[in-house]
Amino acid sequence: MHATISDVIADTAQNSIEAGAKRVTVSLTEDGATIAVEIVDNGKGMSEEVKRRVFDPFYTEAGKHDARKVGLGLPILKQICEECEGGLCLESEVGKGTTLKYHFNAKNIDLPPMGDIADMVLTLFNYPGDFELVFRHRKGAEEYEIARSELIDAVGSIESIEGLTLAKEFLASQEEALGK
Repeated sequence: MHATISDVIADTAQNSIEAGAKRVTVSLTEDGATIAVEIVDNGKGMSEEVKRRVFDPFYTEAGKHDARKVGLGLPILKQICEECEGGLCLESEVGKGTTLKYHFNAKNIDLPPMGDIADMVLTLFNYPGDFELVFRHRKGAEEYEIARSELIDAVGSIESIEGLTLAKEFLASQEEALGK
């Protein structure tokens, strides 16, 4: 299910979009010792009961996924955090939104590979709905930030092959610049 850190980020950010958030901010920070992710949304939020149950693999919110009765995303995230000497924190309030923070020891032998960040961001930007998603990636002293609306303004529709190609090239160039 989660072969890479990118998969984990996509899964947890998708939860925010599915929760009806109009604004989602995803921050990925790499400092050499730690990989940290923070996802903040203004979606519907969670009740205290739901927050108590979200790490149970045999629970999923009613109506979220009609075809399945389990929710493995957050339980698997919790397991990865524990296996990689990391941790996670979930804060949520009904009607206000949710903040999910998680981190991993970047040097842990069990840490999944990073995966393709540019593809992950583009996949999230292409998720259907009327929402703004801001992605921020900091690696050491270098950083970039891009909003879904800014990317669409720059390349046109990211649903067309031309726009999709330009968007992918741009995001890949941003990721490459972080690696230098």
